[in-house]
Amino acid sequence: MLITKPLQLLLVSAVFALQLHAAAPAAPDEVYGALFEQVQLSGTFNDSKAFPDAVPTKAPREIMAAYALSSGATDFSLTRFLSENFAFPSTGASVVISSASSAAERVHALWAMLERPKDAPAQAGSLLPLPGPYIVPGGRFREIYYWDSYFTMLGLARDGKTGMMRAMADNFAYLIDTYGHIPNGNRTYYLSRSQPPYFTLMVKLLATTSGDAGLLRAYLPAMEKEYGFWMDGADKLERDGDAARRVLKIGPAFLNRYWDDVPSPRQEAYKEDIAVAGSSSRPAAEVYRDIRAAAESGMDFSSRWFADGRTLASIETVSIAPVDLNCLLYDVEMTLHELYKASDPGKARVFKSRAENRKNAINELMYDAEKKYYEDYYFRKGARTGRLTPAAMYPFFLKVAPESRVPGTVKMIKGELLKAGGIVTSLTATGQQWDSPNGWPPLQWVTVSGLENYGQHELAMEIARRWTGLNEKVFARTGKMMEKYNVIDTTLEAGGGEYPGQDGFGWTNGVYLALKGFLEEKSKENK
Repeated sequence: MLITKPLQLLLVSAVFALQLHAAAPAAPDEVYGALFEQVQLSGTFNDSKAFPDAVPTKAPREIMAAYALSSGATDFSLTRFLSENFAFPSTGASVVISSASSAAERVHALWAMLERPKDAPAQAGSLLPLPGPYIVPGGRFREIYYWDSYFTMLGLARDGKTGMMRAMADNFAYLIDTYGHIPNGNRTYYLSRSQPPYFTLMVKLLATTSGDAGLLRAYLPAMEKEYGFWMDGADKLERDGDAARRVLKIGPAFLNRYWDDVPSPRQEAYKEDIAVAGSSSRPAAEVYRDIRAAAESGMDFSSRWFADGRTLASIETVSIAPVDLNCLLYDVEMTLHELYKASDPGKARVFKSRAENRKNAINELMYDAEKKYYEDYYFRKGARTGRLTPAAMYPFFLKVAPESRVPGTVKMIKGELLKAGGIVTSLTATGQQWDSPNGWPPLQWVTVSGLENYGQHELAMEIARRWTGLNEKVFARTGKMMEKYNVIDTTLEAGGGEYPGQDGFGWTNGVYLALKGFLEEKSKENK
């Protein structure tokens, strides 16, 4: 049964809710079976996401019956069969090349181009319908994405679009109520995983932007339910090092890891994942789980998750307690503590205790006192990973780090991560998109915000200037706002990963406006 929502949220109409299936809808591989496998392994499409996103033009049962009858014939044409039975997403650009005179002008115009209206409740295909309008990233990303949306909302806040921010928060609360969590994106094939838990930060941003502090309490049931998803299985963990799904126990603390409930190839990268598993010496199911867990992290893919620091086949995401994820959940625990202090002191104490234990574990286990920066933690090995990434800034972004750790972190940023165009994603060039020489919008914002939180205004401003300058330089050259950027050689495009560079682009637009606003405010303060 669908869970009834608190009246004060006003999330969706009763009509919309009643028209949806109570059970989680089937994903394309379940619906199309042998046809799905044939299509995804055939190389019919350049982008493996094309078929999972296709909309059937006939009832799936009818399609599969026709496939069973015709697929064995000598004159069977897979391409013709697909064209007769499915409508496929456009492979062209998601937005028209701009004639705008500035990057800011372009971003303001892009909101309308990237906006999607509320979905019809009865949907054919893999889309999970949402009850309100939303902003998509752009390009091949034609649906809402979880952690992208927080950074998109930073720009919406700057442009005063609180109505859209509220609609997106309501959509996410609806997904929590309906499926128990926020999936990676609103597709059936994303339901087995989530993404970094930014929902609580979204609600705080919405409350601040709208001036309505009451929204925090209105969204409290959804925030707590999402927290329960990340902590599922914690009550069964007794011994040090025990793990269940996304939660693990280290001493008195509960920490978390990224996970996926399905140990099989991702449907949107089916052929690619099979190839990776085939090149590994490990059981394929383990490799698939680690690949999917990295997709849940949002950083797919990065040397951060690789046992050998170089190759995707060595991926070991589920063995790692990431510093960013645990800082985000610390913030959730502290928020729940604050919201329950008056109404349920007992529950508030539980959240406070969990938050304090998590904070202590982050600061003791994930900080290298010799190198003077934070790293991820191999909870099975009882050791840090030894890899420097901008995730080291999350303890500053969410105020987990003590002040005494600021000087070492500032030295690390200046000496290692800061490049001509902003903060680089790692120090290793592997050909993966979340590695050098690429920089990504969310990591710029996390780094700038973390430095600003601890009084490092000049360095924060320098990073903001370099990043927004790079955005403007690429816009002047191409007319596009890109998903990611080459921050080392700013004359070259970013690259790597499983698909070409995408333009649009939701979180780039949001972070660009937010950092421009930050620079304007600091300039006024300094006058």
